[in-house]
Amino acid sequence: MKISRIARIGAIGAVAALALAGCAANEGGTGGSSDAPSDSTLSGTIDATGASSQTAAQEAWVAAFQTANPDVTVNYEPTGSGTGRENFLEGGSNFIGSDRAFNDEEIAAGGFGACATDDIVEVPLYISPVAVAFNIEGIDTLNLDAATIAGIFAGTITNWNAPEIAALNDGVELPDLAISPVHRSDPSGTQETFTKYLSATAGDIWTYEPADVWPIEGGEAAQGTSGVVQAITAGNGAIGFADASQVGDLGQVHVGVGGDFVAYSAEAAAALVEGSPLVEGRGAGDLVFDVDPASAAEGSYPIALVSYLIACEQYEDTNVAELVKAYLTYIASAEGQEAAADNAGSAPISDSLREQVQAAIDLIQVG
Repeated sequence: MKISRIARIGAIGAVAALALAGCAANEGGTGGSSDAPSDSTLSGTIDATGASSQTAAQEAWVAAFQTANPDVTVNYEPTGSGTGRENFLEGGSNFIGSDRAFNDEEIAAGGFGACATDDIVEVPLYISPVAVAFNIEGIDTLNLDAATIAGIFAGTITNWNAPEIAALNDGVELPDLAISPVHRSDPSGTQETFTKYLSATAGDIWTYEPADVWPIEGGEAAQGTSGVVQAITAGNGAIGFADASQVGDLGQVHVGVGGDFVAYSAEAAAALVEGSPLVEGRGAGDLVFDVDPASAAEGSYPIALVSYLIACEQYEDTNVAELVKAYLTYIASAEGQEAAADNAGSAPISDSLREQVQAAIDLIQVG
């Protein structure tokens, strides 16, 4: 059931909204932070909602953007991916960020209220590790394999000095302390990324399908990425998952891959994604990765978030189309990707993927 516009506004009010005043690059895709006077002819406002994981990246993108084009405003509210997709369907956002693409059933159903047609552009422009973070006094890192992580979040491993954890962390003085797992209370692509990892790598323990809604009772639920991080920070013995750019000084889980334990990093996340194929049967502008955590190569980090920017191929308002196309072009540029990497620790897309992404963005019709 779709929620009303008023209900969505109320839900957004519960989230720390990020109103980003920004500017779009010209249609050629330039942007940046030069002190030279802007010669941009673009003006107007575009509104977006969606993935809270993109918050730090959006801050960087819009900050550079407003310098290049002072007469354009980009408002991005980190409502969570689920709300972003709902807003796009109902026409409440000109474009969105989402930690998962629209699935095959949603694409077939169409009805994208933001668009003049059912043809959409989905491009992977934010790739970042999903950190498994914890709060235990005096411990900065722990080794955990897929089975142990699954047991913790499934509720079968309930204490930090459990033998399953001790066996992976020789020499670490583990406390006799209850484990408090934290998950998202809102529909979240980050959550779907995490549950996909559990299902793919420890399906005998985590017996649930990947989902953006937490599938089981128990544990602590928190709103948005910031809510999860706050809950872990406030709870001695807490553990949760969040975009790595926002976990700060919390303890870090090194995740088992093969016979090694891998710390999260942009490079290790990119290694997982670069080895993944694109989903077949999608439109020319619909670039969706089929990431398989169970096939993670040695040295890659197996919980990688591929977050999308989603827009229309055709808009009723040609000025909106021009601004969205210019903004996405800047984000996809080497400069835009480097800005996100510097501010959010994300992994810049490769040059070859950039060519595919730009071809998709070029499908947005202007005029």
